[in-house]
Amino acid sequence: MDMTNLQLEVRPPLAVLTINRPKVMNALNAETFHELDAVLNELRENAAVRVVLLTGAGDKAFVAGADIRELAPLNSSEAQAVAERGQSVFRRIEDLGKPVIACINGFALGGGCELAMACTFRIAAREAKLGQPEVKLGLVPGYGGSQRMPRLVGRGAALKLLLTGASIGAEDALRIGLVDEVVDAAQLMNRAEALAMEIAANAPLAIAETLKLVDEGLEVRLDSAMALEAEGFGRLFDTADKAEGTTAFLDKRKPVWKGC
Repeated sequence: MDMTNLQLEVRPPLAVLTINRPKVMNALNAETFHELDAVLNELRENAAVRVVLLTGAGDKAFVAGADIRELAPLNSSEAQAVAERGQSVFRRIEDLGKPVIACINGFALGGGCELAMACTFRIAAREAKLGQPEVKLGLVPGYGGSQRMPRLVGRGAALKLLLTGASIGAEDALRIGLVDEVVDAAQLMNRAEALAMEIAANAPLAIAETLKLVDEGLEVRLDSAMALEAEGFGRLFDTADKAEGTTAFLDKRKPVWKGC
C-alpha cells in the first residue's frame, strides 16, 4: 500500500514499521493514524509476519507526540472523536494477535508514549525520554495514557508523571517499569530483532492465545481469569501445531509450525 507517513519493511518472520515524519519528530497527525490503522490490518492478516518492530525515523524521536497544529482548533466534540479514533487504532496494536515491540530511539512524549505503552514490549535507547506532558497544555492524555500508565507502573508513579507533565530518561523508565529494557542506541534494533526472533521460534497460535489470555485476564477476577486460561489451554489441543509441538519434543527435533 502507498503510505506517506509510514514505512513498512517485511522480512518474515518480522516486519519493521517506522513512523516516518522526521521533520516534525514523527508527530502523529490524522493521516498517520489512517495509515497506521490500515497497515495494522494488513499485518494482522499476514501469517508470514510473526512479530512487528515499531520505531521512529531519524535519531531524535520515536514519536514526539500528537500534531498540536491539528489539535489546537478542535472543539469539544471534535476532540473527543479524535481521542476515540486514536484509542481505537492503538487498541488494534494490542489486539493484533502477534507481539509488537516498541523500539524507542528518542523522544516518546504524549501520543508517542501512549503508542509505546500500547505495544507488547518497550526497548529504549539510553538517550530516550518518555512522558505525558499534556497537563502543560491544559489537556489530559487522549490515546489511553491515563489508563495504560497506571497499569504498567502503578498508581503513584503514574500520577507523578501525569500530574507534573515531566519527562524521564530511559533508566528511570526502566526502574519504574515503563520500559522493559535499555540498550545503547546502536544496538536498539539488533536487540529488538533478537527478542523478536526468539518469540517467532514458538507456535504462532500459542503466542496469540497467550496475548489474548493476559489481556483479558487482567480485566476480570482471578477465578474468571483461570477459567479463561483453561478454555484457551483446551482450545490449543485441537490444533495441528499442538500435535507438531508435542511430537517434536518427544522426537527431540525442532518443530515446524503451520499456524493451524
